[in-house]
Amino acid sequence: MLETAQKTSPEPLRRMPALHAENLACRRGGRLVFTGLGFGLEQGEALLLTGRNGSGKSSLLRLLALLTPRLRGSLTWTGIEVTEQPDAWRQALAWLGHTDAVKSDLTVRESLSGAQILRKGKPDSLDHALSRFDLTTIADRPGRFLSAGQRRRAALARVMLSGAPIWLLDEPASGLDEPSRAALHFTLREHMKSGGLAVISTHGDIHIPNAHPIDLGDFAPSVDALAEEWA
Repeated sequence: MLETAQKTSPEPLRRMPALHAENLACRRGGRLVFTGLGFGLEQGEALLLTGRNGSGKSSLLRLLALLTPRLRGSLTWTGIEVTEQPDAWRQALAWLGHTDAVKSDLTVRESLSGAQILRKGKPDSLDHALSRFDLTTIADRPGRFLSAGQRRRAALARVMLSGAPIWLLDEPASGLDEPSRAALHFTLREHMKSGGLAVISTHGDIHIPNAHPIDLGDFAPSVDALAEEWA
């Protein structure tokens, strides 16, 4: 009598996270800022960068945006090293740094409309973004007459209009009042619910679901690593 071989189910394949970083190291201003940093983000997730001033939060965001070269490590998006297709990677990003990039001579509406045209965004979404960040009443005010908080809200509206799947935000809540913080949180949740990703530097003022905190201080270079750098 022939024995029937039992069929065994193959082990499920491990899926690579949509955004995957491994063993990243960064030098800024001649100083090794962090080393051995890695993370993985699936669609709809965010990474919250915490740590003391100088721990490398802004440096990591600049590294991800290809504004600062990495010392070593890999960074892949949907399984492809981002430096292999840098233009496509930059197109997938919306960047918000410490400066708000609001043009002094353009009105709020003109600045956002110009950015939207470059991104080929939906024309009917501009008024929605203006309303979301309470900019409707100042939409025709030139940038030079905006307060710091108003400029930040305009910059956040620009990110919202970008349509980019990945948002890199450097302390986005800086200078915002409570209603504006609520608008930021709502917009982030909306972005992530649609499958978007976000990497955000924060001092603890961002509260959103599916967010993974990472303390950059945990990746500070050891004494041995610093000695090796200077050897």
